[in-house]
Amino acid sequence: MSEFINNREEFSKINGQRQAKLKELILRLHNGESFDVVKQDFEREFGSVSVQEITQLEQALIAQGMPVSEVQRLCDVHSAVFRGSIEEIHGITPIRSTLGHPVNTMLRENQALKNFLSVKFPFHVDLLKENDTYQNREKLKNDLLYLWQIDKHYTRKEHLLFPYLERYGIYGPTKVMWGKDDEVRGYIKELIQNVFTLEQNILLEKIEQMVGALQEMMFKEEEILLPMAEEYLTQDEWLKIQEESDEFGYAFIEKPEKWIPKKVLDEEQLPETNLENGVIHFETGTIKLKDLELMLNTLPLDITFIDKDDVVRYLSHGKERIFARTKAVIGRNVQNCHPPKSVHIVNKILEDFKSGKKEHEDFWIKMKDMYVLIRYFAVRDDDNNYVGTLEVTQNIKPIQEITGEKRLLEE
Repeated sequence: MSEFINNREEFSKINGQRQAKLKELILRLHNGESFDVVKQDFEREFGSVSVQEITQLEQALIAQGMPVSEVQRLCDVHSAVFRGSIEEIHGITPIRSTLGHPVNTMLRENQALKNFLSVKFPFHVDLLKENDTYQNREKLKNDLLYLWQIDKHYTRKEHLLFPYLERYGIYGPTKVMWGKDDEVRGYIKELIQNVFTLEQNILLEKIEQMVGALQEMMFKEEEILLPMAEEYLTQDEWLKIQEESDEFGYAFIEKPEKWIPKKVLDEEQLPETNLENGVIHFETGTIKLKDLELMLNTLPLDITFIDKDDVVRYLSHGKERIFARTKAVIGRNVQNCHPPKSVHIVNKILEDFKSGKKEHEDFWIKMKDMYVLIRYFAVRDDDNNYVGTLEVTQNIKPIQEITGEKRLLEE
């Protein structure tokens, strides 16, 4: 069971000079130096590099002021430098071979994607090269719609795995990877929208770009992200990730069988806590704790509370969810719950609430068959001190469709 030991206090210390040299190589790429020259110097200087060093490198660049967007741009370049030199030989670990374990599930999804990208998809691309017809472009569109399933894979990773890594102080790689995920999403969306209108040569170029990005992300997940997560996350944390994975769905594979560690089976005999039978006394009434939770989850909207330090403390869990939100975000900094490209908007809202400049902010978007209203409210105590932010999200399309009147006494 050594693979499940809590390694929370076992972060390896990276040699300062080695880290500085790695950073120097990346900055040389950033400044436009030849990739081949830098790769040659890297191989001569290091020979191999660890997952931890790549992680520390990205975090160091961000901490010293390099924008996340710039690290994302460099990500593919320095990943190519490191490809083939990562020293860990992961093999088939107990975690990776355990059906239902989140790591096994991600690897199975990646394998299914690799199979698709190596057989069916290139066959349809070759058909288009030989004969550019509507029918052949339609085959490609169906393939692209199939590839869009990757959004489920990425969303699970971003909303379940990333929060736990951040608890170990690993922020840089998660921010960079989320940005690269969004790039892949953007490539697929653009191709779906324009597959019938793009000139053949441009279409083929964009397809090649998309496939390259998908393959590069699989490499980063399997050789950097998952080994790092396997090292730090505990069995309990993996179990929580697995328990919430169904909400997001799975990409390219059927729903995996449930993973139940022996520890959970042993704990099934423990007596239940009676905490939920407690009673809360409010100024305007009294309610059982469990009744309050059920009441909040029954409301036809999603509620999230962020405390004064920008940490997510509570979210409702209704049956009809609008955005992906899981218990894994509890205790997570709210800025890390959003894609890097939208963090500046989140920060502006919070700054306005804390300064007293604003009391609320509203946004509304069309999403699938819904019209979603997103409202943010500053929460203040009796002395008008800021204590946090309340987010309320609701599908208002059914409300907009209301006409006439319906009185209480009418059947």
